[in-house]
Amino acid sequence: MAEDKNMVRYDEDSIRSLDWREHIRLRPGMYIGKLGDGSAADDGIYVLIKEVIDNCIDEYTMGHGKQVELSIETKTVTVRDYGRGIPLGKVVDVVSKINTGAKYDSKAFQKSVGLNGVGTKAVNALSNYFSVTAYRDGRAKTAEFEKGILVKEHKEVATTETNGTLVVFTPDDTVFRNFHYIHEYIDNQLWNYCYLNAGLAMHFNGKKYVSKNGLLDLLQRKTNPDELRYPIIHLKGNDIEVAISHNNDYGEDIFSFVNGQYTTQGGTHQQAFREAYIKVIRDYFKKDYDVSDIRTSIVAAVSVRVQEPVFESQTKTKLGSQNVAEGGPSMKSFVLDFLSKELDNFLHRNPATTDALKKRIEQNERERKELAGIKKLANERAKKANLHNKKLRDCRVHLNDELPVKNRESFIATQKNTTIFITEGDSASGSITKSRNVDTQAVFSLRGKPLNSFGETKKVVYQNEEFNLLQHALNIEDGLESLRYNNIVIATDADVDGMHIRLLLMTFFLQFFPDLVKKGHVYILETPLFRVRNKQETIYCYDETEKQEAVRKLGSKPEITRFKGLGEISPEEFGRFIGRDMRLDPVILEAGDHIQDLLQYYMGKNTMERQEFIINNLRVELDIV
Repeated sequence: MAEDKNMVRYDEDSIRSLDWREHIRLRPGMYIGKLGDGSAADDGIYVLIKEVIDNCIDEYTMGHGKQVELSIETKTVTVRDYGRGIPLGKVVDVVSKINTGAKYDSKAFQKSVGLNGVGTKAVNALSNYFSVTAYRDGRAKTAEFEKGILVKEHKEVATTETNGTLVVFTPDDTVFRNFHYIHEYIDNQLWNYCYLNAGLAMHFNGKKYVSKNGLLDLLQRKTNPDELRYPIIHLKGNDIEVAISHNNDYGEDIFSFVNGQYTTQGGTHQQAFREAYIKVIRDYFKKDYDVSDIRTSIVAAVSVRVQEPVFESQTKTKLGSQNVAEGGPSMKSFVLDFLSKELDNFLHRNPATTDALKKRIEQNERERKELAGIKKLANERAKKANLHNKKLRDCRVHLNDELPVKNRESFIATQKNTTIFITEGDSASGSITKSRNVDTQAVFSLRGKPLNSFGETKKVVYQNEEFNLLQHALNIEDGLESLRYNNIVIATDADVDGMHIRLLLMTFFLQFFPDLVKKGHVYILETPLFRVRNKQETIYCYDETEKQEAVRKLGSKPEITRFKGLGEISPEEFGRFIGRDMRLDPVILEAGDHIQDLLQYYMGKNTMERQEFIINNLRVELDIV
């Protein structure tokens, strides 16, 4: 049979063996999740920091070293702990030999975060520069690497430094393109470490982090005390800790942790908590409340410690372990036994809190029943509106949502990269639709300005056509578990009208679906304001400073175009701004930000505070000009 010239040859020469460094650099996503540029909390540059700090936390958990120091200068990260220090003869091996480390010895590390010996090797392989220094019993040893390759192994020297380990690294900018650190993400990361390790002191660029009350401190920081329906219920046991309350927000906010690791995607422990909490509440009040009535508006945190945890990925964001320990109780029975005793006892001993909890559940029940008829009509209207043809240009990932079970894992992995752009007007949505990646990027087109939804009840979501259709496009009516797009990008013009629409959309999300913002799904698309070009080069600029730099670089009076709206940017050009180098500003709730306070300030009736703020800042701008 004649050989097909187009057939790819498959023989002995096709087989390759990669060493640890080559494999990590070829498939970084297997080790650190998505790469990203730092605009999302789970981008790889934050995972690199986490992998190094996890080792410091494990030392603290084992009783060695009470503080960890982190500093970031430009793009270089430095981490110092005061644990036992790496044994000097193994300094090179533990950061450059796969499957090498102390955590394979269960006696040395009990209930550790990292057990597979990969973490610091991934950091090493994905860094332009990486150095590790171990201080141990008056001696020190340093090793330096470039992209995982050992470039200098220093001799042991005497030192007066306290025992511990020092790691310095600069992420490889060919892997993490145009990356930048957002300090709010690191701030949250460090606070979580402290909440799970009461008494540990962490320092970041001069700021100190410490928690005395664990998960109680976490919920107090994440919530507005004035909006809590009852004081936080804080329960602790052997290898488990929970904190629970309800507020006035819509949605369900649960923070879950395993061995000090923030499991952003939950897992068996979080699901066990949710099921156990519902059962205890139903049993205590002797009423079969609807699940949504119990969980709506809940804010809670749960932490468990597990021997040799099994995570569903190297980034350890979802727990897969079914048992607390080998031969021990199942996760489900462990959490249920704890809550059945401790939460039930608490409710009996604190009647005022119990009564407030019951009233919150019954309020949810009334609101759900009032909405039932409206929801049915709204769903029918959404179907008649032919959403997927007129308002939503969907991506191919979702053309067949009912995939066979065997394909679900691949589908979920692909869905993490899905994006929906919310645009204004036909011209802007047309440009994005023509230039998008049709496999993973969808477009939702708004008609006119959305309603200011501040102070409205959820009834308005179903009665307002734009909100109802947007809700159905995202598939968030019953929570985030069925969210169809990982990234929700508000793409509006950079003029006054565009800013207003942006603000109205953020109000909608914060008012009715705050979990979208809290879980890091909402972004603002940055598009260039200027195009500066000559015959040899074109530079797109996102602000006045970049424009001036481009003019200086190109010289000789280059052509300058000011984009007034997204519709003015051709599809060919637009493709550059929503592709690999897309610039996104995440919508972040900072520490101390409370949703209703924010919405009242920005979207409520005109207040003297807001007027004074605008007047004072306008004066500052005029003075600068």
